[in-house]
Amino acid sequence: MLLIKTLVGMEYIAASYIRERLDADIEVRPSGFLGLVIVHSDEIERISDIPEIETIIPISIECKADINEILKQAPKIAKLIGNAKTFAIKTKRRGTHDFTSADVNIRLGAEVKKLTGCDVDLISPEKTVYVEIIGDRALIGVTEGQVEHKKYTPDKVDSRKLLSKISIVQLPYLEKGAFELGERIGRAVQAFEIKELIIAPFGYANAYELEQFIKGVRKGQIARFEVQKRAYDRDVRKVPVLLQDLYQTARDKRKKRNLLIVTDPTGKQIKNVKDELGRKMFYADEIVVFVGSRVGIPKGVFKFADYVIDLAPYITFATEQAIPSALVALIAVFEEAFEDSGKKEETT
Repeated sequence: MLLIKTLVGMEYIAASYIRERLDADIEVRPSGFLGLVIVHSDEIERISDIPEIETIIPISIECKADINEILKQAPKIAKLIGNAKTFAIKTKRRGTHDFTSADVNIRLGAEVKKLTGCDVDLISPEKTVYVEIIGDRALIGVTEGQVEHKKYTPDKVDSRKLLSKISIVQLPYLEKGAFELGERIGRAVQAFEIKELIIAPFGYANAYELEQFIKGVRKGQIARFEVQKRAYDRDVRKVPVLLQDLYQTARDKRKKRNLLIVTDPTGKQIKNVKDELGRKMFYADEIVVFVGSRVGIPKGVFKFADYVIDLAPYITFATEQAIPSALVALIAVFEEAFEDSGKKEETT
């Protein structure tokens, strides 16, 4: 048996292509649950290239969707895991039950570990046990751990190592639309979970326009923070938002182990400084990035900058695009420096 997962609305299309290739019974939207197709066949190779199919899980065990019945399957699961040294259990529950997905993961994981002696590895397991609960049915399959597309794997550089050191100094947008621009900026800085956002006007600023901008930043940040809390299986850090004069911020942040970067069209292309910049970012205590809005960063601040960088020559970013563009570019430079550092350590 194969459990097919599709995007919602693509189930019948996927099923029609599967029928063209396999002579098998097919259940589309079993028990009314969207995005699912059950195929009573084990010929996974014949349908694996159908693009409407997102995921295929070979199912080896089916039982009643009852926690005790699921636990009784532990010996069968242990046999399927075989000689693997690590495993993970991932449960997806659809419908109403007197147990949670976490209950299955913890209790079944403990039983399997006791039977096999395997360690649990949620990041990069050798075997992954899928418990797919669909109404009153529990479908269980065991796959190689690397089959799944993973967000977090040992070969990926954790961008949070960089982002937790970055302070964004943002000139506020002080015209019509200040609230909307602030909202987009608030979402952006929270999405990247940077060290802090410093809203930094200079000279006289319209107090009411600044108020609207800050309110927008707060709304956007909270909206993104709530999404992150639901999406991540880790604690999410709310980015501090501060207010200080631009010039004083530049003075305060100019410290020996800090790195100050100004984004401006008059600067150098990032490709021309990436090697040196990457090394300095790797060892810096704090990386301070100055970002303009309707107007650019005043030229006087350039005196404090270690680098003035043009992120996209001949292109002027919209205000809300500047922060994500700068951070993505710096992440790419940092990853290369991080990998180079690892290679050097291997050779020493």
